[in-house]
Amino acid sequence: MSKQGIFYKTVNVDGINIFYREAGDKTKPQIVLLNGVPNASGAFQELIHDLKDKFYMVAPDFPGFGNSDIPGKNVFDYTFHNISVIMEKFIDELGLTRPNVYALGYGGPVTFRIALRRPELFNNYILQNSNAYEEGLGPAMIDAAPYLENRNEETEQLVKPLLTLDGIKLFFLNGAKDLTRINPDGYLNSLCYLSRPGQQEIQLDLLYDYRTNIAEYPNWQRFLKEMQPGMLLVWGKNDVFFPLSAAEAIKRDVPAAELHVYDTSHLALEEHHADIAQRIEKFLIP
Repeated sequence: MSKQGIFYKTVNVDGINIFYREAGDKTKPQIVLLNGVPNASGAFQELIHDLKDKFYMVAPDFPGFGNSDIPGKNVFDYTFHNISVIMEKFIDELGLTRPNVYALGYGGPVTFRIALRRPELFNNYILQNSNAYEEGLGPAMIDAAPYLENRNEETEQLVKPLLTLDGIKLFFLNGAKDLTRINPDGYLNSLCYLSRPGQQEIQLDLLYDYRTNIAEYPNWQRFLKEMQPGMLLVWGKNDVFFPLSAAEAIKRDVPAAELHVYDTSHLALEEHHADIAQRIEKFLIP
């Protein structure tokens, strides 16, 4: 029987209260879990349950996401750079040393930005449906290209549907094979969070800032080629945002990377958290 529980805490980082889920024994291998839209740290709830007896895990919500503070745009500029700085300081504030990192979706750009500043910080990398290559941009990201190139009222109409219930369901349901395994609380709770005052502008700002990630792709690729980090790739191949081509590009540059492919959506953990947990355990505790 499991003896470990999950705790729900906050820590103040540069005046922003960062909410995080914490579980496990601090003497065991550490994992920081990073995710953004649509369900922030909630994406990892089942995985944390699966692994809490083997690892020490923390899963923060980015500023403006989930249960963390939502500072006004006049005091916090919602960019991937600024979020990465807060997350780096969060890791330091908790006193983590050489943690492994699990990056999902927006967690990938945040992770790569931290890694370029401090290549020694993360021990191993677990990537799920994130991206560092233009060839890894799926149809939903390609459809958003006009907005990334020229933000205006017309192009905003192309991406605003992503913040509706149908748009959020793209992350959870599009490409999933067994819908009875997808807890509707996930997308309904996400809708609740993303419907709060000010959220639409925050999310539109951050999506527009994704263009700076694309500009950084060559630097992240260089990091992967030169550093050859320990890497586990767990991928929902039917993802409309970052499909399997994103993982294959990473593996091309990091040949030793371990790749496991799942016939599911962007949020592969919804259907396959138990198998992914086993892969993580074998990867980090050979």
